[in-house]
Amino acid sequence: MEYTRFEKARIIGARALQLAYGAPPLIKVPDGVSDPLTLAEMEFADEAIPIIVIK
Repeated sequence: MEYTRFEKARIIGARALQLAYGAPPLIKVPDGVSDPLTLAEMEFADEAIPIIVIK
């Protein structure tokens, strides 16, 4: 599915907030990655984020 830049920003931002508050990561975390925003972007790229956008 193709997302607009606004949808992508909202999804990544919401997931980064979840990770910052202690949610478990949905992908294997590479060594040296501790930033929730970077991790959320990696999850988005791997299509691992369980958030659905209804259009």
